Amino acid sequence: MSSIKKKKNSNNSKTLEGDIFAEERRQLILEFVNTNQRTTVPQLCEQFSVSPATARNDLRELERMALLKRTHGGAMSNSTTNYEPDSYQKEVENIESKQKIARAAVKQIRENDAIALDTGTTTFEIAKLLIAFKNLTVVTNDLQIASFLERHSNTNIIFVGGFVRKNFHCTTGQKAIEAISELNVDKCFIAVNGIDLKKGLSTPNLDIAHFKRKLLEISSQVVVVADSSKFGKISFVKFAKLNQVDLIITDEGIAPEMSDYFEKENVIVTIA
Repeated sequence: MSSIKKKKNSNNSKTLEGDIFAEERRQLILEFVNTNQRTTVPQLCEQFSVSPATARNDLRELERMALLKRTHGGAMSNSTTNYEPDSYQKEVENIESKQKIARAAVKQIRENDAIALDTGTTTFEIAKLLIAFKNLTVVTNDLQIASFLERHSNTNIIFVGGFVRKNFHCTTGQKAIEAISELNVDKCFIAVNGIDLKKGLSTPNLDIAHFKRKLLEISSQVVVVADSSKFGKISFVKFAKLNQVDLIITDEGIAPEMSDYFEKENVIVTIA
């Protein structure tokens, strides 16, 4: 177990119990448990300046979500649900499926469209296919996508500023959300870490989830691009319900019952 540093407090300091949303505090607790493999309630109280009752309630909720396993007096790491491979790891996963999905996604784009490309390896594959367009506006928070389009295409690029996530080559945070709040786009292409019939669309990072929610708000049409490995999975933060999606583009590995369910929910599914 890695060493645990005592969190210093002063009379004027603010505690996580009073000044942070429960969802954010639980993500910090989950990251702490995953890093240290196991923890105790007293350690959480000291680390996050919360009461034993709050710590136990948070652990109970995280266990209910199958994100960790409670033990007598604490908890231990139990799940990869909060794990998010960085962009360099994801680049080599299911690359052929992602390229097929990208080719199907580009068919949804027309000249003069304003589109938003979420950060992700599948959306980067879409960006590679935009060089044929002569008049297209692309909004993105992905550094790799913006750099590629700037060098190889005639698209008008609106790059979203904000806090840069190290090893994920994208921006996020409140500044990024504010940057797109007054925009309107014809279509957004959203990447996900999990798609579940009950839990909807999810991602491991809370800030990324907030940004994705805003992308959905500014878009006339929402297109989810996800290979079939994402279906049936649940990640830490839900950012959308299935009925907020207009189109899902995936590969032939999707289970038939999944496809049938989406049709009943009036969500179009295209198999690339």
